[in-house]
Amino acid sequence: MRVLLVYPQFPKSFWSFEKSLELVGKKALMPPLGLITVAAILPQTWEFKLVDCNIRLVSKSEWDWADLVIISAMIVQKEDFWHQIQLAKQHGKSVAVGGPYPTALPQEAKAMGADYLVLDEGEITLPMFVAALEKGALEGTFRATEKPDVSQTPVPRFDLLEMSAYDSMAIQFSRGCPFQCEFCDIIVLYGRKPRTKTPPQLIVELEALYKLGWRGRVFMVDDNFIGNKRNVKLLLQELKEWMAKHGYPFKFFTEASVNLAEDPELMELMVACNFYAVFLGIETPDEDSLTLTQKHQNTRNSLYESVTAITKSGLMVMSGFIIGFDGEKAGAGDRITQFVEQTSIPIAFFSMLQALPDTALWKRLEKEGRLRLQSGDVNQTTLMNFVPTRPIEEIAQEYIQAFWKLYDPARFLDRAYRHYLMMAEPKHKSTAQKMHWLEIRALFKILWRQGVISETRKLFWRNFFGIWRYKRSRLTEFIAVCARLEHFLDYREIVCKQISKQLAEFQVNEARITDEHNHNHQVTQLAAHSSSITLARE
Repeated sequence: MRVLLVYPQFPKSFWSFEKSLELVGKKALMPPLGLITVAAILPQTWEFKLVDCNIRLVSKSEWDWADLVIISAMIVQKEDFWHQIQLAKQHGKSVAVGGPYPTALPQEAKAMGADYLVLDEGEITLPMFVAALEKGALEGTFRATEKPDVSQTPVPRFDLLEMSAYDSMAIQFSRGCPFQCEFCDIIVLYGRKPRTKTPPQLIVELEALYKLGWRGRVFMVDDNFIGNKRNVKLLLQELKEWMAKHGYPFKFFTEASVNLAEDPELMELMVACNFYAVFLGIETPDEDSLTLTQKHQNTRNSLYESVTAITKSGLMVMSGFIIGFDGEKAGAGDRITQFVEQTSIPIAFFSMLQALPDTALWKRLEKEGRLRLQSGDVNQTTLMNFVPTRPIEEIAQEYIQAFWKLYDPARFLDRAYRHYLMMAEPKHKSTAQKMHWLEIRALFKILWRQGVISETRKLFWRNFFGIWRYKRSRLTEFIAVCARLEHFLDYREIVCKQISKQLAEFQVNEARITDEHNHNHQVTQLAAHSSSITLARE
């Protein structure tokens, strides 16, 4: 069996970083970990080729070579997901699909022409799929009724990747999250009981990357890396020794809940293992909104103090923020920007709330009759897909204004500077910090763009020399964060234009619906009036 694994394109988004990637000669931020894990689970007697459409398109010879096409996607990739299915069908290929998008909305994947829906987690459903193929099945839907033991998951097929095209590699230690945030689909997809790999198992995966020559950033893709603190600490103890023995070849970043700040030992272990950044789901500084959406872990302690503690430990904080919660008071956008400025978080992911399929939020809004669209989107250029409790025009305007302020060049550079001054010095020297030619070229491009032609060049040089003087060991990381500004300046323009356009379309549509309603009401009244006149005459 010859299997072509296809990963659809992402639209331009907050995380796409096209300009930043161009600076360092990369084409994509990170690889499709799900597909290379699928390749590892399927029979190893099969042949595999992988094409990441974010790097290049599938060639005619690759379409011709394949007996079967497997496509995995997230909701944000749905447009190219559909396109790749159509291309595969045009070449006469059977198509199997899986991943978060088909699992959440299987009816859409089926309508797009997929032959096989391999849903939920592949450790269980892929063997079912293989058995069906062996019996000659030409279509089918394969679902799991339980969660797999990820300690049995094989090492992903990193060898299938065009590794030089990526800025970071990706590995996974755990699945699932112990919390129950109303809007989050992670607990729907992976459950509330975090399941982890064993420390030796993850070390073997890192050995595989190391032997393939990878050095540099590695994203630990767990949706909550610290969901099972006991097992994470066991991993970090072994990882600490492995990293020291190998000269710290990797720099890790991951996602975690804010209660990381409550565990100094855990933060110290992460820094000792060369974790340099962590993404926190802060969502909003409004405690009432956090309580309503059941994000109680963010209300136990001061969010400001939590972010400060994590930063001071030596971890650069990135964060997620959302506007549009039920019961939210006016001015939420300003409160978010003020919080970001106070905590000096450089990179703040910001979006309007979306109801994702099968989440508790989705089910509640569906019951209340407030869903506008029977789909969800996690991109930042779309209006909310439900009717909020305050005017959507007000939320959209606050969102646009806040996004614009967050990525004002002077504000961004100042936050990054203050953030890195607050961070503790790293305790070891990483071989991954040695600069190569592409990085040197990227450095000169950044110095030219931000230090010569930018209107904020004076601020850039002030900050550059400030970090050089006070936190020299962080200078490379600081410049890398500054490079992200190249992307955010473009992207805030896109966000503002797209949201303004959609808002205008929404208002026109609402006006049309109102007019039709008024017209129908008038016709009904006129008909009733005519009937009453007729009856009176009779």
